Amino acid sequence: MKILVTGGAGFIGSHVVEAYIAAGHEVCVVDDLSTGFRRNVPKEARLYEIDIRSERLDEVFAREKPQVVNHQAAKANVRESFEKPLLYAEVNVLGSVNVLECCRKHGVRKVIYASTGGAVYGEPQFLPVTEEHPINPVDPYGASKHHVEHYLWIYRSSFGIDFTILRYPNVFGPRQDPFGEAGVVAIFAGKMLNKAQPTINGTGEQERDFMYVGDIARASVLALDRAGGEILNLASGIPTSVNRIFQDLNEITGFGGAAIYGPAKSGEVYRIFLRADRAAEKLGWKPEVNLREGLRRTVDYFQAQQQA
Repeated sequence: MKILVTGGAGFIGSHVVEAYIAAGHEVCVVDDLSTGFRRNVPKEARLYEIDIRSERLDEVFAREKPQVVNHQAAKANVRESFEKPLLYAEVNVLGSVNVLECCRKHGVRKVIYASTGGAVYGEPQFLPVTEEHPINPVDPYGASKHHVEHYLWIYRSSFGIDFTILRYPNVFGPRQDPFGEAGVVAIFAGKMLNKAQPTINGTGEQERDFMYVGDIARASVLALDRAGGEILNLASGIPTSVNRIFQDLNEITGFGGAAIYGPAKSGEVYRIFLRADRAAEKLGWKPEVNLREGLRRTVDYFQAQQQA
């Protein structure tokens, strides 16, 4: 199968590309390399350095004629989205509509869309959060990601382009940026391996549903021929505090330092974890890598990068 992955040079997207190639599919990648890296793209995949808002995107679709599009490309920093809400609307909404228009013009049969379970629901009214939970995002990032879900319904009903929406939890693993704002696992691991002190924002009792990136990529493979017209949470269903992440990484890295706390960051949901029964039913998917093993694999990756 011919698959085009937007954002395929990024953290999650590159793992999706690898999973598709391992499953025997032909893959091309569209990425503007604003946060992704050329080195993340496997040699078996063709890379087009293009912004998803660009008119040149149509040329890629015309040349590659993909059957399926896996749409990972997005601006994805909650705090930055408050500072640059117009940019988030432009990239995440208008860029996605540009992708969908190319799908319509060039006969794409299905779009697999990376949405967010951590940001579209807002402050939970009940836990664990199911797909039926009200949508009340509390940041422009979550709003922009959810907006595209409506367009996917429109393009399915009007133009026959199928979709599967995957709402991600807090994803971590190799290639996550240890120097950015997002990704507490990568930030803590990067600092600890360099014998630098991480700071826990707030009390550290904030809870999230953390999941290893390999399990996320596997869901994208399963969604190629399953779960048409479905919105699916991907989740472990297990809430984990930031304090727990610190403690585990402290042991795995051998850092050995005490936790230091700073001011809480505004604009973030305090406690959320998801229920993924529907993904199990519709995709036959369940997470396979537990938190501790995922953290160990992540630390091993960063250690190898330091030694390279």
